[in-house]
Amino acid sequence: MSTTNNTSHLHLVIMAGGIGSRFWPMSTPERPKQFVDVLGTGRTFIQMTVDRFQGIIPAENVWVVTSQAYKDIVAEQLPEIPAQNILLEPCRRNTAPCIAYAAWRIKSMDAKANIVVSPSDHLVLNVQEFQRVIKSCLDFASSSDAIITLGMKPTRPETGYGYIQTDMSCPSVSNKEMFRVDAFREKPDLATAEKYITKPNMLWNAGIFVWNVNTIVNAFRVYAPEINEIFENLLPVYGTEKEQEVVNEEFPKCESISVDYAILEKSDEIFCMPASFGWSDLGTWGSLRENVARDNNGNAIIGDNVQIYETRGCVVHCTEERKVIIQGLEDCIVAEKDDTLLICKLSEEQRIKLFSEK
Repeated sequence: MSTTNNTSHLHLVIMAGGIGSRFWPMSTPERPKQFVDVLGTGRTFIQMTVDRFQGIIPAENVWVVTSQAYKDIVAEQLPEIPAQNILLEPCRRNTAPCIAYAAWRIKSMDAKANIVVSPSDHLVLNVQEFQRVIKSCLDFASSSDAIITLGMKPTRPETGYGYIQTDMSCPSVSNKEMFRVDAFREKPDLATAEKYITKPNMLWNAGIFVWNVNTIVNAFRVYAPEINEIFENLLPVYGTEKEQEVVNEEFPKCESISVDYAILEKSDEIFCMPASFGWSDLGTWGSLRENVARDNNGNAIIGDNVQIYETRGCVVHCTEERKVIIQGLEDCIVAEKDDTLLICKLSEEQRIKLFSEK
């Protein structure tokens, strides 16, 4: 029987501690990207993340690891998730401690858990294909000791993503879509990215992982024992009133390190499932323009009360009630939130952070 037919042991961990404000003025350190309706759909990124797992993982098995500063906004935006499933980090320590905490917290109540770990702020356009891939990965994880990562088939020579180098010559016997990982590659320069896109075994690293709970805690025991010891020692307090107090004391002792460096690059049992379901981490205004519908002049318009004339190549995000009229702009960002209006050249968007701090 497929493990996805019995959802009681299926869990989702959403990593939502980031403080990204790259979509300023919509996103700020107080209201990061994952809690913003960037696409103008009425759903924020973190809500859409939960939405795409509906029918696979029950709400009571959804966990969010986030900063203490975002506890209330998570509870407000995801009221269907039990309050005790919002795990609070007292400080930022990258993804390895985040994942170790969630894994041991889940293991304390479900030793048979199969877990999907997902960022909170990514875009998926083809949800049906996404769900098929996730179900296949969960089935594979439940019957093996594999750590599985999703590899996105590149559509352009992208320098903003890390890459997964896979051995496409020999698929897994039990799942012909699973291939062993040879290496993880850092974000490349353009020349290297142009070489990568010609090779079918070079895939974008989406930062989505699937594993059995025992597989991942054992990996921490072997490859990151100091981090593992901290969270394994907390077993007596998980689910009690003392949990947050003790986590606040112990979590800062963790090394700040990604799960890629701490576990994935060291383990031998790493598999990748190549996939294509319209994925993007939407890290820039430019990537937003490329991933939403555009008019004949290449403009991406988000907002119901926007009129444009003689304008080309722009991304406009104006969802407030006021009427917006734009004439004569080219390759610009126009965005408003509350009492702030941003008009900026797309080519200069890396300077937005500097503008927002003044």
